[in-house]
Amino acid sequence: MERLGTGIGWRPEIADAVERMPGIDWVEAVAENVCPGHLPDSLRRLRQRGVTVVPHGVSLGLGGANRPDAGRLTALAERAEALGSPLVTEHVAFVRAGGSLTASPHLEAGHLLPVPRTRDALDVLCENVRIAQDALPVPLAVENIAALIRWPGEEMTEGQFLYDLADRTGVRLLIDVANLHTNHVNRGEDPAEALAELPLEAIAYVHVAGGFARDGVWHDSHAHPVPRPVLDILTDLASRVRPPGVLLERDENFPEPAELEGELTSIRRALDAGAVELVKTQFRATVLATAGRAEAGPRDGTPVRAGSGRRDEALVGAGSGKREEAGRVDGGLPAAADAGPREGTRGDGAGPRAHETGAAEATRGAFGLPHQQGVGGARQRLGLAQAALLSALVAGTPVPEGFDRPRIGVQARALAAKRADVVAHVAPELPAILGGEYRTAFLGYAQTRPMTAGYRRDALTFAEHLLSTGRPGDVRARRELREWWLERSGPRPRSRRPAHRLARATRSVLLRR
Repeated sequence: MERLGTGIGWRPEIADAVERMPGIDWVEAVAENVCPGHLPDSLRRLRQRGVTVVPHGVSLGLGGANRPDAGRLTALAERAEALGSPLVTEHVAFVRAGGSLTASPHLEAGHLLPVPRTRDALDVLCENVRIAQDALPVPLAVENIAALIRWPGEEMTEGQFLYDLADRTGVRLLIDVANLHTNHVNRGEDPAEALAELPLEAIAYVHVAGGFARDGVWHDSHAHPVPRPVLDILTDLASRVRPPGVLLERDENFPEPAELEGELTSIRRALDAGAVELVKTQFRATVLATAGRAEAGPRDGTPVRAGSGRRDEALVGAGSGKREEAGRVDGGLPAAADAGPREGTRGDGAGPRAHETGAAEATRGAFGLPHQQGVGGARQRLGLAQAALLSALVAGTPVPEGFDRPRIGVQARALAAKRADVVAHVAPELPAILGGEYRTAFLGYAQTRPMTAGYRRDALTFAEHLLSTGRPGDVRARRELREWWLERSGPRPRSRRPAHRLARATRSVLLRR
């Protein structure tokens, strides 16, 4: 794997500052915010200086029940080629549900939601990852996400789930240590245990970010400084393996450049502290291995020649969390997907996995339905479960059995708040027109109108809703909102439409009132 070094998330708001920052080896750009034919000047200049740019997708939904959308895959591939990127990244998450697979309304979350750690979900995810790998011109890496909620009846830990995913598909991993911290606070999962179970040799790079506590949970905001517990997890990871790259994420509330540079310095120090421990661990392993050979001698009775390349088993993977080396290809990454999982074993000689014990658990999924041959049945079962959960979160339908109802409420409020924030970002004219009324009006609208398309469509639908109810009350603001909606609601800007189409659109809006 190519060594990336230290990087920062490139965002238009801090583009100039990123260009001037010392010690930036690479940047990551949100793939959906980059147009291949019109790359931002800042990204072009960074590339000309030799700074690597990695596109980071957020809308593919590889953990969803449906097959990945071909158009989204094509768009991601185009961005990788336009940026000359060595890899692309996405998430182990679902972002939409419903539709023809489940004969239910199509719903968009507008956010990354956790995949149940079950065999059904793993089977679907593995097939979706393989589809994406075949469509992309460069390797794919997938990221663990932060979660506020836990699925009932999960069969694996996060480390086991990601290990099997990498083992079956050969996909690389993007490990977000801030998300490990989030899941520790929200779900009681030990970050050290997760790191111990991960195939660390498959890591492509690492994310570091900040968050905040509210409503009794930790929110992965990417809008606050990186807290000490996240840096401690980074040090723990670096004590096990030298990550090829580490990147600071910041999406909102951008501080002064000096503060961002200070956070990067803290990240480098955390890495250095882990590297010292890694060297100590490897040194101790070497001493023990040498002592063992001196006492017992070679097991096959032949002398070990210097430079022969033979490694004592005690040294293999010392301090790196590596599992057995057999069957691995491509510089230590998991073997190809056709190798399949090692049935009934953890892969590290520790015996059966917890989720593989007992006949009943081995034949039934988390939703109480029997496992079926092939991934088709798994897709439908997963789709029904995800649609029920997403409907409860964004449409107010009953919470599916087994979920923590108060926590579902926290997640629902977080989704609505993010939806309001993103619509305000993609359509800044709306809060400018509505003023202090914007947020209250949007949250009221969102309670009964789930998002079924993207955020830009959501902004237009919100404006239509206000105009149809005679709002806003201020005549001047209502006129401005009507003009804004007319300009954007058609396939072309209003200034380019024929006069009769403009008249028809205006009449339609007036009738709605």
